[in-house]
Amino acid sequence: MAEYCTKYSPCVLIPVYNHPATVGPVCEKLAALGIPLLLVDDGCDAECATELDRLAEQGHHLLRLAYNQGKGAAVRAGLAHAQQLGFTHALQVDADGQHASDDLPAFLAELDTSPETLVIGYPRYDASVPKIRFYGRYATHVWVWINTLSLDIRDSMCGVRLYPVAPLNHLLERHACGDRMTFDTEVLVRWHWAGGAVSNQPVRVQYPDDGVSHYALWRDNRQIAAMHTRLFFGMLWRLPRLLIRRFRQPSSKVRP
Repeated sequence: MAEYCTKYSPCVLIPVYNHPATVGPVCEKLAALGIPLLLVDDGCDAECATELDRLAEQGHHLLRLAYNQGKGAAVRAGLAHAQQLGFTHALQVDADGQHASDDLPAFLAELDTSPETLVIGYPRYDASVPKIRFYGRYATHVWVWINTLSLDIRDSMCGVRLYPVAPLNHLLERHACGDRMTFDTEVLVRWHWAGGAVSNQPVRVQYPDDGVSHYALWRDNRQIAAMHTRLFFGMLWRLPRLLIRRFRQPSSKVRP
């Protein structure tokens, strides 16, 4: 069982939508981190809801949403609940079992040196990654680099990141950052715009042959395109301030 700075109280935040076969094994692996787990039931069907009830009986926290609202809404609700429970940081991890749990202690280790930093995961893929996903991500990467005028955010789509809960919730009170797949990217851009520190940590990612994806091609691509357009005009409005900060202040902490 790992130990982390006792000054802070982190939890693992897992948004769940119909992953009954994987969420249990994911929780078993994450329990080795030695910190509480907070599961968010994003309107799961009966089979997955039953599995989440079983996990809650084991002592894990469970927040149940009345109906499916999307990953962004589930994470946002989970962050608000985490703060109510007294947690200072939330390590977001997906429920599908793609992420290597052995890589996660490095995220929590940053609490000892930089608790105010939002730690962003960037994927280290094996041969199982679909090529269309691997190369398709770069369209979003390029837009994020344009909209932040920096390369500080190495990957904005990875489902693993360590959030400082209170300041992140304060940001989300002003900018909801979308209810579905746009959330992961937009929240990082807006955090960066606000001057928040970021660092990047690698995490190994594997795509199982029987993996379940809830990505809705037309809906989510349309929303992502609209998000990038909105953020681009937001960047233009902030351009003088971003340029001044870029050239007069040290860059956000960035890890290779």
